[in-house]
Amino acid sequence: MIFLETDRLIIRNVKPKDADIMHDYRNNEICARYQRGQTKDYEDIVALIDRRKNDVINDSAPFFTAIALKNTDDMVGEIVVIPKGESIFMGYTFSYKHHRKGYAYEALSAFIDKLHSLYPGKAFICLTERENAPSIALLNKLGYKYMGYSPSITSEVFSKWASAEHEKYVIEDIGITE
Repeated sequence: MIFLETDRLIIRNVKPKDADIMHDYRNNEICARYQRGQTKDYEDIVALIDRRKNDVINDSAPFFTAIALKNTDDMVGEIVVIPKGESIFMGYTFSYKHHRKGYAYEALSAFIDKLHSLYPGKAFICLTERENAPSIALLNKLGYKYMGYSPSITSEVFSKWASAEHEKYVIEDIGITE
């Protein structure tokens, strides 16, 4: 299922044909150095795709999407969404073969806007490693606000559309100290 189209990309369900591409970028040091907990084993990626191939956009359960080139349907990255209470946590990985082409900004800005239109009362939260300067720059460009560092999860925390109440909850829940 295609969830969204941009000028150059589609955001869709993952497909079995995505396994080779996911395996490649998840095992490449450029992409993998800032990722925690991602399945890297080929058979596990195939199983992940099989489990997530029918995910739907919602605000009550995690879902997983592929970002693909509109003209070829080749996967260039992924977005995982984890709703939690009044927050929507998002993570993303884009293939090293497609860095610096504007795909991450194009896909995420359209996808975030769509999710916000569906769930306008939710705060959007992204976590990133301190050393991941490209991701921090992307979050800033997307309009996310820096909330601080969480030593308990060793991540920088960014929010968008978070009220003071959302921010208080996130700060307490994640344990931001800066």
